[in-house]
Amino acid sequence: MRPEDVIIAPVITEKSNDGLQEGKYTFKVNKKATKIDIRNAVEKLFEVKVLNVNTISVKGKTKRMGKTSGKTSDWKKAIVTIDTNPSENTYLTKGGKEVKVSKKYKDSIEHFMGA
Repeated sequence: MRPEDVIIAPVITEKSNDGLQEGKYTFKVNKKATKIDIRNAVEKLFEVKVLNVNTISVKGKTKRMGKTSGKTSDWKKAIVTIDTNPSENTYLTKGGKEVKVSKKYKDSIEHFMGA
């Protein structure tokens, strides 16, 4: 799946806005997308480091319009936790030499509310 097909829209509610300070962003995602697909899509589209992905399958509600009743469609929600303090990673090579890897990650998703 392409990253544009995985993430459908941001979910903007009071509860999701409270999670923004902790680095938790909520998205409506494709029902067939896995946690790994969601992680890769968010990292590619927004250039952030994803720490954790939680998914929830939301069941549709029954609605009535006059005497006819129907059901809204089921959908999938993903709560993505990003790294708000990206730092350099260091590791040792075979010769015992210390190597630093500093990939440029953003610490927030700027256009989350405008999407």
